[in-house]
Order: sequence, then C-alpha cells, then structure tokens
Amino acid sequence: MSRSKPMTRWMTTALAFAFAGLAHAADPIKVGVVTPLSGSYAPIGKQVRLGAELAVKEINAAGGVNGRPFELLFEDEEANPSVAVRKAEKLLQQDKVDLLTGTVNSGATLAVGQIAERNDRILVTTVSYAPSITGAQCSPNVFRVNANAFMQSSALTSWLIKNVPGKRYFFIGPDYEMGRSTIAAFQADIKRLGGTDTGSSFPPLGAKDFTPYIGQIRAARPDVIMTATAGNDTVRLLTQLKEYGILASHPHLAGAAGAVTQENIGAMAGAAEGFLSAAGYAIDIDTPANKKFVAAFKKEFQTEPDLFGADTYGLFYLFKQAIEKAGGTDTAKLRAAMEDASWETPQGMKTMRKGDHQAIVDMVVVQVKGDGFRTVGRVPGNEAVGPDNCDRF
Repeated sequence: MSRSKPMTRWMTTALAFAFAGLAHAADPIKVGVVTPLSGSYAPIGKQVRLGAELAVKEINAAGGVNGRPFELLFEDEEANPSVAVRKAEKLLQQDKVDLLTGTVNSGATLAVGQIAERNDRILVTTVSYAPSITGAQCSPNVFRVNANAFMQSSALTSWLIKNVPGKRYFFIGPDYEMGRSTIAAFQADIKRLGGTDTGSSFPPLGAKDFTPYIGQIRAARPDVIMTATAGNDTVRLLTQLKEYGILASHPHLAGAAGAVTQENIGAMAGAAEGFLSAAGYAIDIDTPANKKFVAAFKKEFQTEPDLFGADTYGLFYLFKQAIEKAGGTDTAKLRAAMEDASWETPQGMKTMRKGDHQAIVDMVVVQVKGDGFRTVGRVPGNEAVGPDNCDRF
C-alpha cells in the first residue's frame, strides 16, 4: 500500500497533464471580425459575415486546424474608422483574438492596421480598395486578399474604352479615402486610354439626397457615369438618377465592384441594369470549386454570394493553410507562412505577393442583367495587379 499511493498520485498528475494538453490543443483560434453590421455598408458586412460563417462551419466540421476549431467574434464597425479602432482594441485586449478581418471602409482598414501592428497581430481585409493599404501606408501586419482599386480600374477601363461607345466620362464617389482613391484611379486610366473627364463629385458617405450632384451630371452630358459608391449609397444614387430622367438619355453605368452587389441590386428596381464593373469574383465562374461554393452558400443562407462573401470565405482557407504551416498563430511565423502563399478559392488560385501583401487575383468584367450578373470579359491577375509600391518592409 505504501508504494501504491505515490504511483496513484503520479498517475493522477500524469492524467491531469494529459487532459490539460488535450484541452490546450483544442483551444479555439479566435478571429475578430470588425465589419459594418448597420449603416450604409451593412449589405457588404452581411456578405462578409456569411462568407466567414460558411468557411468556419466547413473547416470545423472537417476537424478544424490541427484539431483546433475557428471561433468568430463579430463587432459592428459602422463603416466608421474611430468605431472600428475601438472595436478592434476590445477584440485584441479583452477577447484576445488571434487574427483580425472584416474591415470594409478603407479608412477603417488603415486605422485598424495600425492597431494590429501595435498589438503584434495580423489584419486581413477582404473588401477595402484603397491602394495605399498595400502601398504608401502598407504595414507588415496587414494583408489584402481582394482586388484593390488599381486592379479594378485597369481591368474595367481598358474594357470600357474598347467596348463602350462614347468617350465622355463623369465620376462620382464618396468623400473619403476609398472613394477618392478609386475615382482617382478611374480618372487616370480613362485619361491614359484617351477618354475625356467631364467632371467629378464627392458626396458625403451616407448621403440621402443626390440632387445637387445629379445637376452636375446632367450638365456634363457624359457617355459613361462611373461611381465608387457602395451599399445603400448606390441604391439612392442610381434610383435618383433614374427618377430624374438621367438614365433615359442612355449613359452607360460603370464603377467599383462594391457599387452594385447581390445584396443591394434588388432594391434598385432595375436602375442598375447594364452596370459594368471589374472584380475578382463572379458568381458564374464555371469551375467545380465555384459551383460547389455557390451551392453550399445558397443552401446555408438562402441567398447568393457576391465578391465579398467569396473573398472572405477564401480567406479562411488561407488562414488554415498558413496556421498549419506555421504550427500555430505566432504572428511572425504566420506572416512568413502567408507571404508568397498560393491557395485555392472559389474563383481559382490566388497568390499573396510578399513585397506588399497584395493578393494577385484574376479579374472578371461583369454586367448587371436583371437581378444578377453575367461575365463579359476577363483580365489575368498578373496583368491587372500593377507595381509593388510598398517600401516599409
């Protein structure tokens, strides 16, 4: 008996350590999703949420990442940089998340990127367009898996100049980082390709009345109206253009990939018909991977995915691949595993460029037809991506 007690205590201690090890191995990988769940950009935030939820459901059902499940923690950033910073701080300091994503507003992505860098965590945007995010204001802790404004512009404008009659263009976008940088990219490319810039307007984000800007558009007599609005702002803009008879003169509509999406197209009552954009995703991409993704998304949520849902879904498979390669969520190891990574997504293979953390994405030109989109052109990612303008790391 005197020898059995130490043995019993040893076995109890060993079992305790074993169970503790198993519990630790199963600790969730916490991903903070700071995205607009209310306000003008709520339709975009909804797709971000659905894309994340579907990917996490699939990955967790298949055993997680090295036995660890993903756990999503959502915070409403209201498309407001100061709110996004506050919510990101809460996720990092209180909830101890391992990774951040979800930011939509480019100003919010830039601001949260600084917070991520200070907290030694990685932020990946699946939505924001501003070239500065992976350019002049790049961060070693910030990645982008979606096509930026430069990529969208170079693909779309080259298609417009070749395929749409008339050379007179008018530009309208929200008055903040994304809107101005996207419009600037459109203007520069149209001018380079021989088009005429007839004017531009920058309404505030969340504008309800576009009447003053519609007067400018009418006076400019454009052949093409290009917009960088998004979410509910696009609904109001295009609906009012139709109401005031601007669309009766048959100008072509074109613009940023986030302007007209699966989430807001139905609210426009046909005002978006014919709208052209270039994006890194289209629902009609004819591959087994995309068909499987679309079917799963529709079954799970009774709605169709758009580019934001697809890009966010694909991100979690990059996270999975990188965490497995890094052996965990240590930021330095994870960063190294993500740089130059190639991974499969619904739209095909993506590659993360090491120099600026911009994903190289094949581009498709899509046109609104009824309540959906059809692909009318394609541009390879390595032609659209442009130069690496990051010199911080």
